[in-house]
Amino acid sequence: MKTNIVTAVTVSLLSMTAIAQKSEIKDARDAVEDGNYAEAKTQLQKAETMLSEANDKWTERFYLYKGQAYLGDGEKTSLEDLKTAAEAYKKAQEMGNDDEAVQGFDAVRNALVQSAVNDQNTEEYMKASDKLKYSYELNNQDTLYLYYAAANALNAQDYTKALEYYEDLKELGYDGSGVEYSAINVESGEREILPKEQRDLMIKTGQYEDPKEEKIPSKKGEIAKNIALIYIQEGEDEKAITAIKDAKKENPDNIALIQAEADVYYKMGNKEKYNELMESILEKNPNDPNIYYNLGVTAAELGDNEKAINYYKKALEIDPEMNNARMNIVVAILAKERDLIDEMNSLGMSKEDNKRYEELEEERKEIYAEAIPYLEEVVEIDPDNTDAIRTLLNIYNQTGEEEKAAELKSKLE
Repeated sequence: MKTNIVTAVTVSLLSMTAIAQKSEIKDARDAVEDGNYAEAKTQLQKAETMLSEANDKWTERFYLYKGQAYLGDGEKTSLEDLKTAAEAYKKAQEMGNDDEAVQGFDAVRNALVQSAVNDQNTEEYMKASDKLKYSYELNNQDTLYLYYAAANALNAQDYTKALEYYEDLKELGYDGSGVEYSAINVESGEREILPKEQRDLMIKTGQYEDPKEEKIPSKKGEIAKNIALIYIQEGEDEKAITAIKDAKKENPDNIALIQAEADVYYKMGNKEKYNELMESILEKNPNDPNIYYNLGVTAAELGDNEKAINYYKKALEIDPEMNNARMNIVVAILAKERDLIDEMNSLGMSKEDNKRYEELEEERKEIYAEAIPYLEEVVEIDPDNTDAIRTLLNIYNQTGEEEKAAELKSKLE
C-alpha cells in the first residue's frame, strides 16, 4: 500500500512537470510569433531543465522554437545566437522535422551570409570572416564561403587565420572559377556579391536590384599569391617562393600564377625578377594594357624612365582611356628635369656658365614641350584632375603661354 502511494505521487509529479513544460514551450511559440525573442528564450530556458521528461513530439517542438527564437529576425543576430539556432534546427531535423527545420537551417545560413556582408560594408572584417567560416562549417560543400572567410581574415590582418583558411582551400583543390552573382543594395547603393539563391531572394523582397552574372577565373593563382604574401608579411620569404613554385608545378603556364609570383618578387623588392616574369606574361598575353602599365611602373622605379614611357605608350595604344598611364608618362618625362635643375643651380656667373645655363634652359623647354600634349589630354579626359591642372599651369607659366595659363587658372579657381 505504501509503495502504491509513492508511485501515485511520482506519477502525479511527472504529469505536473510535463504540463508545465508544455505550457512553457507553448509560451515560447507564442512569443516567437509575436517577435518577442527575448521572452521566448526565457521560456525555453525554463522548459529545457525538464526536457528529459518530454515526449518526442514536444522535444521536437522545443528545438524548432529554440531555433526560431535564437535566429530572431536574422538582421542583427549575434554569431553565438546563430550557432545556437543552427544546432537547434539540426536536432529538430534529427527528430523527424524535415520541412520547418530544414527551412530554418537554411534561414540561419542566409542570415550568416547577409550579416557577414553587412560586416564587410562596415569594415568589420574579422566578424565577417567568423560568420562565413561557420557558414562553411554548416555545409562544407560551400567552399566559396571558406574563400571569403579567408579574404576577410586577410583584410582584418589576422594572418594566422587567413593562412589557415587559404591552406585549407589549397588542400581541398579549390578552384573558384564559375559564375559570380551580384546585385545593387537598394539602401546603400553599392553592388554586392551574393550566393545566387540569396541574391534571387533579395531581388524578390525588393532589398536588391539590377542583378548581374559574370564569369570569374580560377582563384588558384590568387590563393597561392596570398599564401606567399602572408609568408612575406611574417618575414618568411623562402616559404613564400616555395608556395608559388608548388602551385606552378601543376600549372606552369598559368598566367595568374606567374602574375602571383611576380607580385611576390615585387613585394620582396626584387624588381628585376618581377620584370622578367612580367615580360614572360606579356609574351603569352600581348594585348593586356595592365601588364604594360605595371611594367612601366617598375621600370620607372628602377630609374629607367625611357623604358617606362615606352611601356606606358604601349598601354595607351591598347587602351586610349587609360589616363593614369598618360599621367605617368608626364611624371617620367618631367623626371628628366631634375638633373637639369641640379646642374643649373650649380653654375656660376662666368661667360661659359651663362652659356651652359641657356643650353640647359632650352633643354628644359624641350622637356616641357614633350610633356604638354599628354597633360592637355589628361585634363581633357579628366577635367577635375587638379594635380594635372596645376602641373600644366606651372608649365604654361614657365613657357610664357599666358592666355592658356589664365584659362587654366580660372578653371582651377
